This record gives sequence, C-alpha cells and structure tokens, in this order.
Amino acid sequence: MKTTSILTLLIALATQVSFAQKRTPIIKANATQVSIRDDKTLIKNAWHIVPEEKLDVYVTSGKKVTFYTDIDSISFKIDPKVGKYDFIILLNGKDTARTQIKYQESRLGQLKKAAKYNNTDNRFIPKFTYQSKEDANLQRVRKDLKLDSIAGTGNELSQIFNLMHWVHNLIRHDGSSNNPTLKNAIDLVKICKAENRGVNCRMLATILNECYLAMGIASRYVTCMPKETKFDDCHVINMVYSKDLNKWIWMDPTFDAYVMDDKGNLLGIQEVRERLIKGLPLVLNADANWNRTNLQTKEEYLEKYMAKNLYRLQSQQVSEYNTETSANGKKITYIELLPLDGIEQEPQLKETTNGKTGITFINYKTNNPNLFWTKP
Repeated sequence: MKTTSILTLLIALATQVSFAQKRTPIIKANATQVSIRDDKTLIKNAWHIVPEEKLDVYVTSGKKVTFYTDIDSISFKIDPKVGKYDFIILLNGKDTARTQIKYQESRLGQLKKAAKYNNTDNRFIPKFTYQSKEDANLQRVRKDLKLDSIAGTGNELSQIFNLMHWVHNLIRHDGSSNNPTLKNAIDLVKICKAENRGVNCRMLATILNECYLAMGIASRYVTCMPKETKFDDCHVINMVYSKDLNKWIWMDPTFDAYVMDDKGNLLGIQEVRERLIKGLPLVLNADANWNRTNLQTKEEYLEKYMAKNLYRLQSQQVSEYNTETSANGKKITYIELLPLDGIEQEPQLKETTNGKTGITFINYKTNNPNLFWTKP
C-alpha cells in the first residue's frame, strides 16, 4: 500500500510539473486596443481585444512578433516548425481573450516557389485576338467618351498613360460593389456618373481596355489570382502593348500604377513577376494611389498584395467591346497561365454554361508563358 501511494504521488507531481510547463502565458490589459510589432513594423492599435471570440488568430510571416497592451506586452520568436503560439489577454482583471499567433509563409515566399513554367507545353490554346478600332462599337466608345481629347496628341506612351490616369480619376474603386448589368466602357461610365458610384477593379480594367482598343492600342485585362482556388480577393489590371517599346507593359487603373526597373524602364506583368521572384529591383511610380487618397508603396503594393495575386494569371482570349455583358448563347473563352506547382493543373479544357445567363464559359490552362504573352 505504501509503495502504491508513493507511486501515485510521483505521478501526480509529474502531471502538475508538465501542466505548469505547458501553461498558457497571460498578459494584462485595461484597454481593448493592442499595438503589434511584426518584425520591424509597428502597427498602432492594430488589434481589438474581443473576449467573446473563441480564439482570435493573428497571422504572420515574420520572425518576431510583439503584442503591446496599454499596460503589458508579450513577444514570441517565430519558428515556422512550431507554427502556433497561444496566449491569453486578461482584460480588466476578469475577461479572458484567447489569442494565437500563427505562422504562415509569406505570399512572396509562395510566389518564389512558383517560378517554374514549362516552355515546351504544346497543348492547344486558341490565339489571342484584338478587336479592330474600326469596329462600330469601338468607334462609338472613342467618340462618346472623347478619347482623342483625353489621349492627347503626344506619342504612344503619353496616350497610354493619359488614358489610364483619366479612368482612375473619373471613377472611384469600390471593391464591394455589384457589377452593373451592362459591362462596357460607355455604359459603365454612364451608370457611375448617374448613381455617383464606384466599381470594382475588373470593371475599371474593362473600361480602360476598351479605351485602348478604341484608340488602336492592343490590350487585355488580366485577372491576377492567388495560389488557392477558392479566394475572396484577387486583382485585375491591364497588359498593354507598346509598339514603340515592342513589349507589354503593366497598367493598373485601380491604383493608377505602373512599374519600372531601377533604370526607369517600364515593365510588363511577366517581368514584374520574375523580378519579385529573383529579388531584383522594382520601382513603383511615386503617385500610385487608391481613390486619390492613400498613396501606395512598393512594399505593400508589389511585395505583399501583388505577390499574392501574381501566382496565377487569366485573360480573355478575344479582347473586344462588351466582353462580359450577359447574352443568351454567348461564349467567352479564358486562358489561364499557371506554374508547375499550381494546385489544379487539370482539366486543361473546361466548358460550363450558366443556367441563368445562358453564357458558356470556355477555360483553357497552359504552363507555357510564351503562349500567354505572345505579341499581338
């Protein structure tokens, strides 16, 4: 009996010691606002303490994270192999808020793993085409929107920039807005003026795309997507072909943004992606902004936001007026360029018909960037 009692006592003590070692750290707070230092970046009042939440998770790709309450703080050196760090914030000495710092590889880190394409992928995709500026609808876009006056009489590049600046300044970006029924430049501009509303990045790129086509400048809008196939945020910009430069260049009407190398050379989407992966210098125009209010930085816009969204790229095969306005029996073809480590490589060709709109969507996939970036 004595031996058993001693053994039981030892087990109990070992359990208590183990529990103590795994005890969740606690910091105190009297105010609900918390500031966070993520590596060298300090974000004031970045976190709101909500004891009612079952678990509040802060996601980071940093190496060290510190939470600062009004009276206390806690720091963690982040080990990707550990992944998660739990602690409790005790609010006003009574309410506990379970909190977790969770490591997630940076979007730039994900993009760097997506560098490989297959330049020999010869699976069929249809050729990209561009509607002629002589098309009656595009002539109407040019006349109704007074594009000759807006583009100006300067060289090709000045016209490309003038048109992007005009779209950016004319219509505000509203990422949560519903798309209008008629999705062409004339009707989109008209409804935004009539309802004093904005549109999302896709509609802004649609307007700019038709303006370029109307002026005889080859252009496509490109849906820039993250690695995951289900997502709630992506971005749409324009790839515009400059005959003077003999290359595609990046134009983003949402942020009035374009990108250069350290020598001032304008870059295209493919070049920006490659330079992000290789860590080569990139320069964002100094006046890039959101809705004429928030200036953008290279770090936020390129290294975080677009690094996330340059994983997969999709473009319409036929660049023309009124591409995505619904019409029964209409067919729209999209081509997606994805890296070799993309999640869904198959099917290479998929065709679906929307029962409500009657539109048939035809989607091709390719791993060959040469086919996607072919010159017009």
